[in-house]
Amino acid sequence: MKTILITGCSSGYGLATARHFLAQGWNVIATMRTPRTDVLPTSERLRVLPLDVTQPASIAQALSDAGPIDVLVNNAGVGLFGAFEATPMATVRDIFETNTFGTMALTQAVLPQMRARAAGLVINVTSSATLAPMPLVAAYTASKAAIEGFTASLAFELQTFGVRVKLVQPGYGPTTQFTANSTERLQGLIPPAYAPYAQSVFAAYSQPAALTTEQDVAEVVWTAATDTTPRLRYAAGADAVALASAVQATRPAHALAE
Repeated sequence: MKTILITGCSSGYGLATARHFLAQGWNVIATMRTPRTDVLPTSERLRVLPLDVTQPASIAQALSDAGPIDVLVNNAGVGLFGAFEATPMATVRDIFETNTFGTMALTQAVLPQMRARAAGLVINVTSSATLAPMPLVAAYTASKAAIEGFTASLAFELQTFGVRVKLVQPGYGPTTQFTANSTERLQGLIPPAYAPYAQSVFAAYSQPAALTTEQDVAEVVWTAATDTTPRLRYAAGADAVALASAVQATRPAHALAE
């Protein structure tokens, strides 16, 4: 019976993924900054642990409590909408602390045990914003694009040791708490000069041609976790799949298979 540790399980994609793996019979370690047991079913195969991926001591304690894990899912993240011109660099750094450095720090802490066993899988959850340019999410996209490059390089670096690394790229999921979790950071990020343009962008976001659900992402994380092929990227959600297909169509024939 395999064990999976998932970050950011209090809501959204992380919560759905924890539920899905529990239903599939796995041992699940669901981590959250503020642990809640009421959002997940009662199970002897479930442990809920506190984890703040921006704090080294929290990472060390969580991994000590977790014990050996077979799969790590770096899902914890924070969102940001706003004009980059109006975004304080302190806010940009805050986004990178969780989305980028938090993912890298937890991965680095997990790798020694996986390398020692010559087995293990790290799944990094990014965003379809890395597949095609989207307005008013420049800092957020940069934080996720950094993980795309990090993951692709790490996959080569670790293959000698039997450790695999994969990417899951969710599309736009309006039913998650992505916007709610970023409300405080949004204050003042749409100055008057940008207001007309921002209104048109938000109108487009409110009427998407396709959407991503929490279950879409959970099922794709499951696919990535159980796929033994060298495939690196997995789009999650109808909109993300469409974007990924469009990007793939523009790649040269000699590009590496993904």
